[in-house]
Amino acid sequence: MKIGICDTSFARYDMAKDAINELRSNVGGIGIARYTVPGVKDLPVAAKKLIEEQGCDIVMAFGMPGKEAIDKQCAHEASTGLIQVQLLTNTHIIEVFVHEDEAEIESKLADLCEKRAREHALNVINLMFHPDELTRNAGMGLRQGYKDAGPIKI
Repeated sequence: MKIGICDTSFARYDMAKDAINELRSNVGGIGIARYTVPGVKDLPVAAKKLIEEQGCDIVMAFGMPGKEAIDKQCAHEASTGLIQVQLLTNTHIIEVFVHEDEAEIESKLADLCEKRAREHALNVINLMFHPDELTRNAGMGLRQGYKDAGPIKI
């Protein structure tokens, strides 16, 4: 099995590094291919190349859109492109975006980036090796990077 990691130089935090560390600490001998591009709108083609040219079985796409309205629009366009690549290749792409306005204090933003990257890396491991674990967690209100919301109590 091989995991593709695509990320951007626009991001202000190296989430891919944290995800790779999490993946390697939980799965021995896993293949990882990394492809860094300038910005989030470049992620769809990077993910497609990782799948088609590098033989990746799943891809994690890391982006850090800015605070401005145009940044949010670009993030939406990138998300749409990533969905198209998933449908074209029949391959999961786990989008891991942290918007710069999710935290006002840079240390909290860095903590959020690390936590979201590591928790999504665990999601990738579950998708690849333990899909029943995801089924057991269905409806549990799990959040990546934030406190879990929990299930609705009736």
